[in-house]
Amino acid sequence: MNRPKRMLVENVGWAAEMAASDPDFFETLAQGQSPTVLWIGCSDSRVPAETITHSKPGDLFVHRNIANLFSPTDDNMMSVLEYAVSVLKVDDVIVCGHYGCGGVRASLLPMSDALPHVNRRIAPLCALARAHSGELDAIGTLDSRIDRLAELSVLEQVRALRDTSIVRDAKRAPRVHGWIFGLRDGRIKVLSSGDSTDAKGEPLASSNDVAVPAPAPSAAQRVMEALSR
Repeated sequence: MNRPKRMLVENVGWAAEMAASDPDFFETLAQGQSPTVLWIGCSDSRVPAETITHSKPGDLFVHRNIANLFSPTDDNMMSVLEYAVSVLKVDDVIVCGHYGCGGVRASLLPMSDALPHVNRRIAPLCALARAHSGELDAIGTLDSRIDRLAELSVLEQVRALRDTSIVRDAKRAPRVHGWIFGLRDGRIKVLSSGDSTDAKGEPLASSNDVAVPAPAPSAAQRVMEALSR
């Protein structure tokens, strides 16, 4: 079974599971959205916002791009922010990066002529790396430099978002948070809380502090297990 077909089978199981747990779920979903959080994350396939935060459809308004970068010259990003703040009136904006980010890695390595669009996209990351070259050069390994630059980048996006007129001049300005996700443990660290004075650059808290039970097999997983027998 190829991946698209598997996805369709998973969808059948998921829809059945959701309808069984909440018969009104899809009817409510169809009435409109009222998320309270705008999530700005990386396009990396390993960091799906809803999955890693155990959120349901309708909980998050999501924008993802290479290396979770914010740019006031990007109409796509600005339209998402404008709609989230002015129409949806979200309470919180979360920038979530992740350790081991490929976009961040690329900004510390020679540019590839085969990836001109990526090169333009990560140019601000390259500039950020140069601005923090003293700190980064003092770090022993490339992987550690990548992870530190990923943290610094999240904080830079938080500062830039707080400085936009959309956020700054809103009647009820949303809190802007900076988070980073660990691929090795699945946990999120808080780099900057929603307090506008907080952007120090060191993790403030970790989801490791919260114990959660292992989830039971989903309906979709049970469907796949049955088909594989």
